[in-house]
Amino acid sequence: MPREHAVHDEHDEHHSLPQLRHHFETEEQQREAGSFGMWLFLLTEIMFFGGMFMAYLLYRNWYYPAFAAASNQLNVPLGAINTAILITSGFFMALGVWAAEVRKKSTLVLMLVLTAVFGLAFLGVKSDEYYEKYEKHHIPGNSFNISEFVNPPINAKTGKPTEEPLMPDMAQKTQVFFFLYFAMTGMHAFHMIIGLFLLVWLIWRAQRGDFTSGYVAPIENFGLYWHFVDIVWLFLFPLLYLINRHPFK
Repeated sequence: MPREHAVHDEHDEHHSLPQLRHHFETEEQQREAGSFGMWLFLLTEIMFFGGMFMAYLLYRNWYYPAFAAASNQLNVPLGAINTAILITSGFFMALGVWAAEVRKKSTLVLMLVLTAVFGLAFLGVKSDEYYEKYEKHHIPGNSFNISEFVNPPINAKTGKPTEEPLMPDMAQKTQVFFFLYFAMTGMHAFHMIIGLFLLVWLIWRAQRGDFTSGYVAPIENFGLYWHFVDIVWLFLFPLLYLINRHPFK
């Protein structure tokens, strides 16, 4: 076949693949470039959250009694429920990637919908936790109340305080804990909200059959993003809720 015809045939083949952008030679090249870009993005996210983790550990070392007392105010059962919800959501996302790769359209749509439902459930539980902190005046600012840390409630059975009382100046440092708590969990929730919007878009495209013809790069890349959000929470939960909850007992 003359070279001119071969070039024209190759050119026509590229345009016959709607997902292939004009600046890529092959679909595989485009897929690898997208995956590389996603990993670079996740690397910046790791540095972003890593900075907040380092700030938390630094301030915890400086104001350890305040951080331990404030950590005891977090609701461990709700945190554990949210951990289970997020792991389940990640499981459905993994099944969604598999469904796209084996070209099962209905299964893919179902898995993406379930991923979104569990993601919404996570945000619902988290909003309930935030409201509890609002009721207790544990949101940093002018309305922050340290009385629960200076004069802890008395246990009716033992007649002793449920927590070791803090001096007022150290009790004020519990605000630092709650500031970092809202910053870290809030940014995590913000990433989940972005993910849910992307999920709606992916569900719409999956319903059209965009990802069941061999084109799975968007599903794979979103799966990386969603699993990264899962992993961040798996670090947040023990760090904020579990470590040394009752150091004085």
